[in-house]
Amino acid sequence: MIYKALISTFFVFGWSAVVSAETSPAPQQAAIAMPDEFSAKVAKQVLLEGGNAVDAAVAAGFVLAVTYPEAGNLGGGGFMTLFNTASAGEPASASFLDYREKAPKAAYKNLYLDQQGEVIPYRSLVGYQASGVPGTVKGFWEAHQKFGSKPWASLLQPAITYAEQGFIVSEHLQKTAEWYRHWIANKSPVELNFNAHFSGLKAGTLFKQTALAKTLKRIALQGEKDFYQGKTATLLVDEMQAHDGLITLQDLADYQAIWRDPIVGEWLGRQIVSAPPPSSGGIAIVQLLKMKALLQPALESALQKAKQTGLPERAVKAHFYAELEKRVYADRAFYLGDSDFVRVPIEVLISDDYLLKRSQSVSLEAITESESMQPGKIESPETTHFSIIDSAGNAVSNTYTLNMPFGSGVVISGAGFLMNDEMDDFSTKPGVANVFGVVGGKANEISPEKRMLSSMSPTLVLKDGEIEMVVGTPGGSTIITSVFQALVNVVEEGMTAQQAVDAPRVHHQLLPKNLIAYNPELSDAVKDELSLMGYQLKKNNYMGDVQLILKQAGQVSAASDVRGRGISEVFTVP
Repeated sequence: MIYKALISTFFVFGWSAVVSAETSPAPQQAAIAMPDEFSAKVAKQVLLEGGNAVDAAVAAGFVLAVTYPEAGNLGGGGFMTLFNTASAGEPASASFLDYREKAPKAAYKNLYLDQQGEVIPYRSLVGYQASGVPGTVKGFWEAHQKFGSKPWASLLQPAITYAEQGFIVSEHLQKTAEWYRHWIANKSPVELNFNAHFSGLKAGTLFKQTALAKTLKRIALQGEKDFYQGKTATLLVDEMQAHDGLITLQDLADYQAIWRDPIVGEWLGRQIVSAPPPSSGGIAIVQLLKMKALLQPALESALQKAKQTGLPERAVKAHFYAELEKRVYADRAFYLGDSDFVRVPIEVLISDDYLLKRSQSVSLEAITESESMQPGKIESPETTHFSIIDSAGNAVSNTYTLNMPFGSGVVISGAGFLMNDEMDDFSTKPGVANVFGVVGGKANEISPEKRMLSSMSPTLVLKDGEIEMVVGTPGGSTIITSVFQALVNVVEEGMTAQQAVDAPRVHHQLLPKNLIAYNPELSDAVKDELSLMGYQLKKNNYMGDVQLILKQAGQVSAASDVRGRGISEVFTVP
């Protein structure tokens, strides 16, 4: 009941409009942290023209479906965590929107297993059976209907313009498309149409998407009905069923985005507000932060000992984080799934008593063996994120995805958008890892109309009832650990927003055994010490693209991760 009590005490649904110029005598600051220059330009313009944070999020989200096709999408899904300031006698409030994809009605438990019960390679990742029912269009529509202030059609116009008139392709986009084109070349038994749409991407040239522009125009005029019941729905289903895909018109017509209570946890005088199931992110982040706080005296002692013996401090912290993270990922594998289908013991998993017991076995001297790591006892790649704060203090933290870069490699003919390959986020077989190496269990097995488990963690940090941070990142299974370390960097290490997102990060997820991934670099001394402890080390080419907005002592700052191509800015709204 702790969780429900926190929700009822601190949060109610609602959204306040942006304060108008007539009632706000002084200019106010707004901030954006976006994954590319095009979405940043559009989000800023919407806010300058009097739109609120949700208006900016909707406009930017559709723009990213055009200019960031490896992750921005119409054919995927995601999560949105929102906050609105106190207004007209109403208290400050938070809410969470789940627009995650769902398994089609034709999906079943052993969908991706052969007759011998073994996983068919790449079947859940590439091609027409890899897609869940998309949620993005419905999600943006629901957010706008509840909280938006600008006309829907006007918010889609920037995306339509970029699709019709084109945008300049970045070198990063060209290289990602080239890699993906070669990666899928021999992985689908059915020929895919990805190359016909995206093989011509060349850095510095203009890329136009005429079919996508027409789709966006229909959605602008007809709203979500076009995508789920209209011409776009028909085009999507025709494409699927012509190639033995699973999604039907009934699947689309029945899809709903769901408003859920966010995960809320107390940490160092703050409230962490994040994603509930079917995301594992909110629970995992709260678990990590609370266990770290419980074990802080032991960590300080270990750091002091390391200093005396000449051992690198970062090696001690990397081992400590690995110990915390393997416990969190063991719980994730066993307990977490779509809470509409399985009972997820949220209140217990983030409770002080449970985490105190969970943290008692953490060793700061040696590695806890992965084979012995069980879930606690309970009694009785490619994604994109953006963060926005408007001039009234309302905030949106949004993460959405196609899963792999460019999803399943399937483009809807005549509609111009890519489909997701989110079915890989289910446990295709208990104990078998997905593309990110994460192992799942029965709670996340495939079932018709079930939402697959996710690591997406759009997160808000509140202090004294106001926004302190808006943060999130892409990165598959590294999302959770990246957000965790960004929060610690700001609050405990005293870093600026930019320092916090750029700092080296480490990641451990229970399996592969004793593997610590890192990015961008660790010193040779740190690597040597971790190797002596028994760790294997791997430099990940990619470990997130954190977008962070920080508000402290009345000052707002924003940062886009050096690992990505994002743009962040703080500006005054007259």
